[in-house]
Amino acid sequence: MVIALVVLGCIMLSSASVVVASDRFSDSYYYIKLQIVRGIVPGLLLAAVFSFIDYHVWRKFAKLFLIIALILLVVVLIPGIGTVAGGAQRWIGLGYFSFQPSEIVKLFLVIYLAAWMTKHQQAIKETWKTFLPFLSLILPVGLLMVLQPDIGTFGLIAVVALAMYSIAHAPWRQIGAFVGIGIAFIAVIAKIEPYRLARLLVFMNPNIDPQGIGYQLNQSLLAVGSGGLWGMGLGRSRQKYQFLPEVMGDSIFAVMAEELGFFLTLGVLALFVVLVYRGMLVAGKAPDDFGKFLTIGLVLWVGFQAGINICAMLGIFPLTGVPLPFISYGSTAMVSTLVAMGIVMNVSRQTR
Repeated sequence: MVIALVVLGCIMLSSASVVVASDRFSDSYYYIKLQIVRGIVPGLLLAAVFSFIDYHVWRKFAKLFLIIALILLVVVLIPGIGTVAGGAQRWIGLGYFSFQPSEIVKLFLVIYLAAWMTKHQQAIKETWKTFLPFLSLILPVGLLMVLQPDIGTFGLIAVVALAMYSIAHAPWRQIGAFVGIGIAFIAVIAKIEPYRLARLLVFMNPNIDPQGIGYQLNQSLLAVGSGGLWGMGLGRSRQKYQFLPEVMGDSIFAVMAEELGFFLTLGVLALFVVLVYRGMLVAGKAPDDFGKFLTIGLVLWVGFQAGINICAMLGIFPLTGVPLPFISYGSTAMVSTLVAMGIVMNVSRQTR
């Protein structure tokens, strides 16, 4: 499943990025070359290495990973180190090389949460005393991501954390309290920054300001609808000709639907569904609770991220800026996701 999605990502990125790459760098394959050299090759090599490293090792480093994650989120906000692009300060620039800390934070936080829930599993079932510590793990990460701003990634992390907490048999009252706090948090940040409220308004009514705040969603829906049942053909998207914003990033699904059509796009969705299903089977047969929570967290990260991205492009979820795993452009995201799958493969090696 992973190899199939990576190959599909190469094909779709080479098609979606060809116009932008030619316009900016006079090289139609500039972005796919970077994706292969900086993301896919090192990601697959690391996935192979991590598939042979006993996953129990990561439990020993869980606290260190959490500290590193928080440090990275602070460092990216430092002027001169953090790089601003598109109005957001989400990258750390190191000369020719740059990376996105939030993608690494996803991996490190899932590892820490798996270790924490394994240690406190009995207390989670019985009392409220673990609820505040659980919130204290999530909220600092959320506040630092709001400052970037990267609300979409924080929302994804919160959903994955809540799913892991639920699977640890947390009482429904705690789950409800977490959801309530999340809704209040969204309301506050939407009130502080009007553009976030505008995204919610566009979600509820895509016809609001189609040349302004509703432009990306309307262009995405136009691309998906133009694909019809069978697609316009690979490489024949019209929306990628400077009509669709973020065509290599979170909008790449729209290009895929336009070129491949309804039935082939359903096949792509099936790949993600089977990947998550197989991951959950691995979790169910994991030799211990840490392996179970770790696998669940990693596969739900990929599954939820794919679902959020696709739903946003179809207008059934607010636009978040979350990329499509294995397919959207981004070397840090590719490496982190492949490393996560390498860890799942190691758990699979040790299943009962």
